[in-house]
Amino acid sequence: MVRVRVAPSPTGSLHVGNALVAVANRAFADERGGVLLLRIDDTDVARSTAEDEQAILDELAWLGVPWDEGPVRQSDRAAAHRAAAERLLRAGRAFADDGAIRFDAERRPTLVRADGRPTYHLATVVDDIDLGVTHVIRGRDHVANTPLHMSVAEALGARPPGYLHIGLVVGADGRKLSKRREGATLADLRRRGIPAEAVRAYLKELDLPRGDVHLDLRRIQRLSIDAIAGMTDEELAGLAEAPPELVPALRGARDLEEARRIAGAVLEPARVELPEAARPTLQRFQELRERAVERLDEPEARSLVRELKAVGGDLRALRLALTGRDRGPELWAVIFALPRAEALRRVDAALPT
Repeated sequence: MVRVRVAPSPTGSLHVGNALVAVANRAFADERGGVLLLRIDDTDVARSTAEDEQAILDELAWLGVPWDEGPVRQSDRAAAHRAAAERLLRAGRAFADDGAIRFDAERRPTLVRADGRPTYHLATVVDDIDLGVTHVIRGRDHVANTPLHMSVAEALGARPPGYLHIGLVVGADGRKLSKRREGATLADLRRRGIPAEAVRAYLKELDLPRGDVHLDLRRIQRLSIDAIAGMTDEELAGLAEAPPELVPALRGARDLEEARRIAGAVLEPARVELPEAARPTLQRFQELRERAVERLDEPEARSLVRELKAVGGDLRALRLALTGRDRGPELWAVIFALPRAEALRRVDAALPT
């Protein structure tokens, strides 16, 4: 059976390139009826934290990349790593050097540090063998490591997994994307209100790139608009932390952060006092709204706006009265969202004294 793995290091939010690897491995396993293992590569004890590990688990769940087994922590497998190093020493395939253990290869790479901690090269090979990983899909920045990893596996008497290296997600300058760059981590994309569906769709579009790909935030933004448009009313209301009645006003949002701002503007508008010229429109709105039911449906809300427009009403003034802003969602959607008493209260408060 095909067994692949995702092996993030718990040293911060998941990089979008690591997220691409995660999506690629999940798809590879699903297409072949295989298993995806989640392994936490926490051999860098100085930088690894439990908080970052939990953040990565949450981010993978948010992204919609479930794992079938794990998480397995490399730090819990230190005994297996040391045992493998001892086997290599006894077989003459490694040698001790000032407390460290190095592989008997041309580059003499370190397998175990002088303080007894295994390096990435030993830990990843031993874990891939012991956990039955059949295929390793990772970034092309690991191409140089692959001959060493295959040699270590063979020295341990194991058959190496198959390796597939995909392109990296890079910046506009073609260089490796720093986590400090805009949109480089899942945490940053989430803070910007990009729905998980948009991020996942973008990564699926990239598939298994042979060469490096430039991070395309504009494409992610377009997919964000599509994702919001495709949400059910309940989903959008929940993600925007807004009541269901407000959903029509949120449909034009470009991301969830903008949807939350729109919701805030409708639910808690800034106080305004309009000039005398706005009085006819506001009073006409009051007349129409007082005669209507407590909650308008969509056709009724649209009809009210059309009637005001037909008599030359100042729709900008009405928007200001209802939301405290001169821009925002369609006016009918705001009227639809507000119960009669609240709409009348806001207009009355905005009338010139």
